[in-house]
Amino acid sequence: MSADACGACPAHLQMAKMGVKVEDCDHVIALAGNPNTGKSSIFNALTGLRQHVGNWAGKTVTRAEGAFSFGGDRYKLVDLPGTYSLLSSSQDEEISRNFLLFGQPDCTVVVVDATALERNLNLVLQVLEITDKVVVCVNLMDEAERKGLEVDVRSLARDLGVPAVPTVARSKIGLAELVSSVASVVSGETATAPRRVAPSPAVQSAIESLVPLLREAVPGLPSERWVALRLLDGDERVRQALVSGELAGLASHQRQPAPLRSSRITAIAGAQ
Repeated sequence: MSADACGACPAHLQMAKMGVKVEDCDHVIALAGNPNTGKSSIFNALTGLRQHVGNWAGKTVTRAEGAFSFGGDRYKLVDLPGTYSLLSSSQDEEISRNFLLFGQPDCTVVVVDATALERNLNLVLQVLEITDKVVVCVNLMDEAERKGLEVDVRSLARDLGVPAVPTVARSKIGLAELVSSVASVVSGETATAPRRVAPSPAVQSAIESLVPLLREAVPGLPSERWVALRLLDGDERVRQALVSGELAGLASHQRQPAPLRSSRITAIAGAQ
């Protein structure tokens, strides 16, 4: 894909609204992860001196962007705020959620701490609800070894349905394999099949009822299933975003704006 085509596609136009310039790249990669997983070390090792720091559009939160090349393609790496979830209870979580949901990056790398996988996988599973194009970077493998922990990365990849790559960012171990996996996911050479948590029959029935209503009320809304799940879970931030028209505004790059405060939207947002 040419850089011009990259910059003109709907998702990347939405990235431009978020303050991320994409005209100088072929692919956009999001870098997500909990705090203290070595995410910044991964970012610095991949991008070197090709970095830019600014703020997210309309926010005081710092945004770091960098670039790297692989296989003749140019990749822009966007370092999302370190966060434990995407439930929008903080500005950092909201920024990360909006970028993954509406920016639709070509691939998302989720950095996890090999010594605390159980805690870190919460974010991984939430990201997998939004996008199929994910690579899990299992960082701090040296720390895990020092603590006598054995991490079966191959089994982890099989169980999650997406590539998982062991790394030691400080020593740049595994970074070549990480970049190769990202490129393979972006190109479609590696087909992902995320293992999502199966809801109960009652919740699944509710999701199936809500998704068509969301599709009608907010055409072009990505990851309708994820939004439906958040509404059913009583996520007040997502409900407010739906009622106020914020979600419709964020999705408007794919459609002409529909009436934002219709009784239909209010009824959907009230679903529990």
